[in-house]
Parts: sequence; C-alpha cells; structure tokens
Amino acid sequence: MESLSLIDSFQEFKEFKDIDRTTLMSILENVFRSTIKRKFGDDSNFDFVVNVDKGDLEIWRNREIVPDGEVEDINREIAYSDAIKIEPDFEIGEEVSEPVKMEDFGRRAVLSLRQNLISKVLELEKDNIYKQYKDRVGELITGEVYQVWKREILILDDENNELILPKNEQINSDRFKKGDTVRAVVVRVEMKNNKPLIILSRTSPLFLERLFELEVPEIFDGLITIKNIVREPGERAKVAVESYDDRIDPVGACVGMKGARIHGIVRELRNENIDVINYTNNLDLYIQRALSPAKIISIKIDKVKNKAEVYLKPDQVSLAIGKGGYNIKLAGRLVGLEIDVYRDMDDDTDDVALDEFSDEIESWVIAELKSVGCDTAKSVLDLSVEELVKRTDLEIETVEDVMSILRAEFES
Repeated sequence: MESLSLIDSFQEFKEFKDIDRTTLMSILENVFRSTIKRKFGDDSNFDFVVNVDKGDLEIWRNREIVPDGEVEDINREIAYSDAIKIEPDFEIGEEVSEPVKMEDFGRRAVLSLRQNLISKVLELEKDNIYKQYKDRVGELITGEVYQVWKREILILDDENNELILPKNEQINSDRFKKGDTVRAVVVRVEMKNNKPLIILSRTSPLFLERLFELEVPEIFDGLITIKNIVREPGERAKVAVESYDDRIDPVGACVGMKGARIHGIVRELRNENIDVINYTNNLDLYIQRALSPAKIISIKIDKVKNKAEVYLKPDQVSLAIGKGGYNIKLAGRLVGLEIDVYRDMDDDTDDVALDEFSDEIESWVIAELKSVGCDTAKSVLDLSVEELVKRTDLEIETVEDVMSILRAEFES
C-alpha cells in the first residue's frame, strides 16, 4: 500500500522547531484519528502503523464481510461482492483490511489535517519552551537583541526563542541596539495568552551572583560562598562572601590580582561600584565592614526595634552615608537592620544637636534629616541645599528654611 507521508512536507518545520521525529509522528497519528472520527464517526476499527525511521504512517480500515444487501454499517461492514474484488478467496464472516489513501480524505480534509498538525506542533513547542525555561529560572542567559521597544527589549537565544528584558529590569545606563549581545538572568517564566513569556533581568541580585560565579572559580567550585547581595543597580552593590578554607582570602579572590576579576563585572554592570565584604557572625563587626570606608567609633544595636545607632567622627559621616545615601541604605539591607548614623559630639563642643531646634523646626523634618545622618546643626550646614534635597524627601523651600535657622544659631 501507499503510506501516508504527509510528515515529509513538514520536515523543514520540524527541524526549525527541533521536535523529535517520534513525537511528531505521534502528533500526526492523533491528528489523523481525529479526522477519521469526523469522517466515519468512529476510529476503533482502524489500525495505525507508524514507521518512525522512515517518517511514514499507514492507516488500515478493518471491515467484516457480509452477504450482499445486508450491509447496515458501511464503516464496519463490506458487501461480499465488493470484498472479492479486493481478494477473490474472501468468504462471508471474514475480515477485510484496506489501506486508507490520502485521496480518500479529500482536498479540504487534507488542508485541515495540515493546519491541525501545525497547530499541535506549535502548541507542543510552546509547552517545551515553557518547561525548558521554567527549570532555568536564576540561570545566566546570553542572547542577541532582535528588537528594541520603549518599554522592553526582545532578545533571541541561540535557539531563536523569544526572551523579554523589560525596561524596569534594565540598568539605567543600559543602551542596546539590534544585534548587540546581552547577558541577563532568567527571573520569571509564565504562560500568557497560551504563549511562554520569559522575563530576564539585569537589575536582580541574582544577575550579580551569576557574574561572580562566572569570574571567580572559587565561588563556582563552592570554596567561597556568597552570603548576601544587595544592589542599587548601576550605582552601588555590596556583596558579603565567606570562605570555609582558612587558606583562601574570600575578598581577595573575588577582587583578583589588581582587580582583574571584579573589573569585568563592573564593566558589565555599567560601572556599578561593588563593595566585597568578608562576612562574619559578629554583628558589630559586620556593620563596620558594611559601612566601609567609614571608620566607626561605636555601635548601639536595638534588636527589639531592629535598629543600629552608629557613632562616627564628623569627617566620617559623609563616607558612611555615601553618594546619594546609597552606602548607608545598602549597608542596612545587607545586615538586616535600620542604621542611623550620629556624629560623636565630644569632638565638636561648638556643634548643636538638631533636637535643640524642636521649637523652630518641625519634628518630622528633624527626623528626616537624622535619617540621613544629619543629627547636628553643622552636619546639615556642611551639605549644600541640592545635596540635602537629593538625600531626603524634603522640599527645597523646607531645606532652605532649616539652613537659615541653623546659620542664625552660629551667627548670633
């Protein structure tokens, strides 16, 4: 008999979608079964012979031979006179097996078969992509920019699967164009409108962790462990590392000779400043390291309120806070405490605590200034109006009024 080689017309489609031949033949059989059910009402008397190696599918219809004029079900029965045309030796009561040919379905049915096959293969392909990437959440991916939109970038992986890098998952200084190679981490995979949606990120701490694993063999091999990572993407990051081998300096290994290892990561993150810190269970020491390069005089920890009060010399306060307040924010997130910094008043007897101005400055304004380390008059006056507005949530008029009040204290 002539086998049904409809699958050959989909060879190019099959190769592009990378679906194995066995699975494709199974889909083809199911599609033909559905068509036969529609055409004949039942497929239980049909045999399907699949040749995976050749890519062929044979269909045989089995019918019982009955006397002429007694055929009640043309799908399951065949008249004796018709049966002997197939094989002269047939007798009444025997079973006839006939091959089903492509032309038996008709042109419209064949077109419908083709459309159903494509639909089933696409559905399977989408499911395969979803399952594949669901297991790759947290993994570093390298792809090529295919299209750049205002709110997101379309990236293709090496199998031409579509990946999405949203604007809010990009570093502020990221600038990509079509054809650029992009590295990011898979953060989320979901089905949307029956289509796999694979979301990438370059702002996630996981992205930085995977870059360290790539650049530092000791981390990849498990000799050094990353205990925690906090980031302000594109600005600053703090990474706490620990080594279980006393012979290995975890910070030195991460930075590399003359910064060779960390420089590659910094470039990938658009010059994001990275502080690598040696992790410790000693909370006081951990806070000191987290606030580096500032030198701390003393620390008071309130575990009930989950807060830490850090006292420094006046010239160290700005170092502890850092540009844009990132250093103190990240340090707090790294150690898991809200950190407030205070000037050591013993070093400057002429300075005045902000609380002394509570009759002239509203309490919420004082609290906002203290939250960024400005707990004395001089610590406020040492900063410009623009810097204070940037660090706090205060309006420029409010800051100007506060500075006017404080200046009057020292001019009197």
